[in-house]
Amino acid sequence: MIAPRTRRPARAAGALAAATALLALGACAAPQPAGTTAPPRSPAESSAPNDAPRPGASPAAPPSPSPSTERAPAELLLATQAERDTLAVVDPSVRRGSAVVDEITVGAAPWDVAVDEDSRRAYVSTAEGVAVVDLDARERTDLFSYEHGTTRVAFGEYRRGGLGLAVSPDGERVHVAVSTGDAAFLETLDADTGEMVSSVPVGLRPFDVLVSDDGDEVYTVDHDGFTVTVVDPERGRSRAIEVAPFGREGGLASFEKPHYAVLDGDGDLLLPYQGRVLARVDPDSGDVTTTDLTADSHQHGVARADDGTLVIAGNGPFGNAGSGPSIEVVGPDGTDVVLPTDRRHETVAVWHGPDDEAYGVLAGGYTQQEAWDGATVVPLAAALDGADESYEITIPGRPQSVVPYQEDRP
Repeated sequence: MIAPRTRRPARAAGALAAATALLALGACAAPQPAGTTAPPRSPAESSAPNDAPRPGASPAAPPSPSPSTERAPAELLLATQAERDTLAVVDPSVRRGSAVVDEITVGAAPWDVAVDEDSRRAYVSTAEGVAVVDLDARERTDLFSYEHGTTRVAFGEYRRGGLGLAVSPDGERVHVAVSTGDAAFLETLDADTGEMVSSVPVGLRPFDVLVSDDGDEVYTVDHDGFTVTVVDPERGRSRAIEVAPFGREGGLASFEKPHYAVLDGDGDLLLPYQGRVLARVDPDSGDVTTTDLTADSHQHGVARADDGTLVIAGNGPFGNAGSGPSIEVVGPDGTDVVLPTDRRHETVAVWHGPDDEAYGVLAGGYTQQEAWDGATVVPLAAALDGADESYEITIPGRPQSVVPYQEDRP
C-alpha cells in the first residue's frame, strides 16, 4: 500500500529542483551496445512484489453462469511480458497469487500492444515482428516482419525491433515504430495482409505511438530525439516538433526527455516531464505549452480516464527532479494528488473493475533499474479524495505495456 502525500500548491513555472547525483535510470542513460543480453528468465527466477506471493498457477476460472444468466463482458488487461516471448491476459481484481489468467506466445521481447475491439484482435510489437493475436481464441495467428528488421534477436531496452505501436480507429492499419539502433522508422502495415503501406523516418527510440481520432495522423514520441514526429502515413510525409521544456542539455544522457503521451479531447498530446510540467503539444500548429505538475519525480507513463483524470508514473530523483518514486493523479478539476511509493513503474492504463469504477494500473516495467514483476492498481476516485486504497498484483516477465480490453469469452 502507498500513503498519499499531502497536497501541495503547484510551483511557479521554471522553479528548479535540487539536482540529485544518483545512479542512472536505464531508460534515460546513454544507449548501450545493441548486443544480445541474457535470455528471458523463468518465472521462478523472476522477482515478485515484496508483499505479494510469487507467481504461481493461474487462478481457477469462475463458475460458468447458468444458461438463463447473461454475463456482461469483463474488462481485463493485456500486458507485454518483455523478459519473455509472451503476452499476458491479466485480471487486476485477482489480488492473491498471479493475476495472469492466460499467456499467449507472440515473439521475443514484446514491447507494446494495441487492441482492435471490432475485429477482436490485438497487435504486439516484438523484436521479431508484429504479432497478430486472436483475442477470443487467445492465440497468435500471424507475425508480420518489419521492413527494417534485424537478424539478431535480443532482449533489453536497447534491443532492435518494434517499440511503440498503435492501430487505426477503423482497424485497417497497424502503425509500429521500429528501431535499428542508430535510426528509427514508423512502419505502417495493412492490418489484414501485413503488407507495407509506408515507412517514414522518425526520431530515435520512439517509445510510444498514438493515432489521431480521424486516423489521418500518427504521432511518435521520440525518446532520444527530444521530439514528437507527426506522420501522414498514406502520403509518407512527416514533420518533427521539438518537445524539450528543460532543453537538450546532457544529450542522450539527459533525463529531461519525452517518454509516453496521451491525447486529450482536443486532439493535443500531453507529455509529463519530471513531475514538474505537463507539456501540451498542438500537432497542427506545433505549439508547445506547459502547465505545472507537483510530483517532482522523473516521470514515464501516463494514462487518461474518460473524465479527463490523468495518472502519471514517477520514478524518483533523476535529472532536475528531486523527489522519490510516486504516482501522480490529476483530476479534471485540477486537483493534484501525489502518492509516494517505493516502486518504480513504466507505463499506465485505466481499467474499469467489476464495480465499474476507474482504476489506474501502473506496470512494473522493463526499461529501468528496479523494474519488477507486477503492477500497482490505484482506485482513482479514492486517490483524488486523498484515500490510500492501492494494491499490487503479480505479473511475471517484467510487464512493459498494459492496455485494457473487453473479454467476450463465454
